[in-house]
Parts: sequence; structure tokens; C-alpha cells
Amino acid sequence: MTESPVSPADSPSPATHTVVPGDPTTPVRLLDTPADGIPDVVTSERRLDAAAAAIAAGEGSVAIDAERASGYRYGQRAYLVQIRREGAGTWLIDPMAVPDLRPLDEAIGGAEWILHAATQDLACLAEVGLRPRQLFDTELAGRLLGMPRVGLAAVVEHYLGLTLAKEHSAVDWSTRPMPQSWLLYAALDVEVLTEVRNLMGVDLARAGKDEWARQEFDALLDWQPTQRPDPWRRTAGMHKVRGARGLAFVRELWYERDRLAAERDVAPGRLAPDAVLLQIAQHALTDPRSLPSGSRTIARYRREWLIALERAAALPDSGLPPLALPSDGPPPPRAWAEKNPVAARRLGHTREALSRFAFDHQIPIENVCSPEPLRRIVWSPPDGAPDAAALDARLASYGVRPWQRGIVIPLLQEAWAATGVVGE
Repeated sequence: MTESPVSPADSPSPATHTVVPGDPTTPVRLLDTPADGIPDVVTSERRLDAAAAAIAAGEGSVAIDAERASGYRYGQRAYLVQIRREGAGTWLIDPMAVPDLRPLDEAIGGAEWILHAATQDLACLAEVGLRPRQLFDTELAGRLLGMPRVGLAAVVEHYLGLTLAKEHSAVDWSTRPMPQSWLLYAALDVEVLTEVRNLMGVDLARAGKDEWARQEFDALLDWQPTQRPDPWRRTAGMHKVRGARGLAFVRELWYERDRLAAERDVAPGRLAPDAVLLQIAQHALTDPRSLPSGSRTIARYRREWLIALERAAALPDSGLPPLALPSDGPPPPRAWAEKNPVAARRLGHTREALSRFAFDHQIPIENVCSPEPLRRIVWSPPDGAPDAAALDARLASYGVRPWQRGIVIPLLQEAWAATGVVGE
């Protein structure tokens, strides 16, 4: 990398006004106007080339954001991309009109991206050809710094004494043309990201957390959305469904809804809420050849729902989904005291020590170490004594970062010593 992700950016923007970060006596002002006004939306290849040339000629880090139409459209594609760089100003790009943003990616090159809640936008930005080589996540930085609220508005208020209006955060960004008030909101989302990032970089260094942040930001460069097996099992209210046949009805209805939603480019929950799928599935347990009445959503797709129920009803018992997915992980911690009392004591000891560390360093405990790898290594430790190298290798295989392993491994060894049992 050409620059440290937590050092101040090459070209800091001028302070909006004098403010002491976190000082409750600092007056808060509404940030309601971009410094350069609301830019026109880029909707042509010619304008995209102009944007790329401007960004390439700019200096320092690049603030980036994307707006999706979650809850309205199928999938998580970007419907607007905002980008700002010192010397280049703010650009708003419509990826529906110009879907290939690789010219922008080339213009940015190895410069640092600044995003807020990077995992919300990285996937949709990659779909249009934008991929960071280094980044700074202001939300994640807020967590590492122990901020009580880490939303963008809260972070901006804390550091700059400015408040951002968020009334358009959940609108349908696929709407064309986009209202000017929406474009104003979008431009403001990247207006002060560079200044906030610089101040957070200073705080991370002062707190001795700059290396923690660097490793966390580096890990985000390879981040991919989690692909869950059997996504239909996350249907709200699944606990109300009886038996494997009931699960089969839900599964087929879920996939039929997903197909219809993709075909119509509408969010699945908008096409038919989970409650409707459960209503149909529960009715089908009594009569799979009819549908419950009284719902326009059920009536509108009557033929498709009945075909899905027919598929599920025709399945032999051997083709029914299991009541629960097999797991290669440990049992729920509440069962440990009975199944493995020593492991239960080790887990309790480690959790207490982690809680103390998190409190002393003002950081959420889940950012020090996620619960799942901790449970796995305590339940199924490396063979023999808790050797640091073996613990390090196992934790690394679970994706635990080096800075986290340096904290957790001594606590695990203390837990082993406290139980009085070496290796099992």
C-alpha cells in the first residue's frame, strides 16, 4: 500500500468550523448545502470520461457512497454512485445509464477509498467495476474507537458539530428522474467524509488502535457477502411451521417468490411478505390443493403458489428438507455445562477476560473477537497443551486478524490454566 489507511489523507479539506469532537456544548449546525452545489447526474459515457479525468487529476483519498433500492427492487444493485475528491469536487453517477464504471476505477487507481459501513456498498460497487485497493471505513473506525453511535450522521456530528438530514435514506433510488432533494442528500453523504476520516485517523493513532484499524480495513478488501445455505430457512416465523412437509411447502413457496421477484424486478418482501408464505404453507398442511382466501397477494399469484405446493406435496419423504441443518460447530453454550463442563468453564473465563479488555480499551467485545471462532476453539482445541502457535494457526483459519489473536491467545492460555486441565 502506498499510504497508511489511518494516517491523515494527503489533502485534508478545510475545517467546516472550529469544533471539539464529542464536546456536548458545541453547537450543532445542519449541513444542508454542498460546497459546490448539487452536481448534474452523469448519464452518458462522455460525462463519465469527464468525471474520470477530474478524479484522476484530484488529490488524496476518494470518498465514495452508493444508493440502492432495498425493499423496492430485486437484489442489491447500485442506482446512484457518489464520489468526491479534493480538487475534483463531487460527482453523481447513474449506473443504470452508464453501467460500466471501470474508467472511474482506473482514475482512482491505488488511492484510498473512504466509505461508511463498507460492507453495505462493496458488493454493489464491484458489480459496476469499482474495487478498492485500500480503504478506510468510518463506521468501523467508530466501533474501534468505542463511539456509542456509529451511524454516519452521529459520526459527522461528533467530529464536525454538523448534523446530516437522513430522511431520504430509505427511498426508492430506482426512481427516474430523481428529485433534487434526493440528489442533495446524496451529495452531502460524501461532502465531509475526508475531513471526518482525517480526524478519526488521528484518534486511532492516539489510542494505539491504528494498527488494529489497518488490519481490519485490509481484511475488507477481500470481503464477500455471506452465502447462506438454505436461505429460505430465514423466513420470518419459521418456528410456527410443523414438520418436514411444512418446511418443504415453505421452501418451494420461497423459491417461487424469489423467481417471481427476479422476473418482475421487485423486492421479494414487497411481492409477498413472509407472513403470506407461512399462511399458505400452514393451510397446505391440511389441503395442499387449495389456498387460504382473503388476500389479494395470494389471489394475484394463485397459479404460481399452487404449482409450488404441488412440487412440495409430490416429494417423497426422502426428499423432504431436514428439520435443522447439520452443523460442524459446537452446541449452543447453554448446553456446555452438561456436555463438557471443562469447556464451559474455559469459555466463561475467556469471556470474562475479554469483557474486561473491551471495557478497558473502549471497544465492543465482538470487535475484539467474534463469538463463533472463540466457541469453536474452546470446544475443540488443538491437540495437547494450549501451545500459542497452534492456537494462532487455528484462530487464523477462522479469519481472526493478527491483532485480535495477539489479545485472545494469552486469555485462552489463562483459561486453560485456570481450569486445571491440560488438553483433552
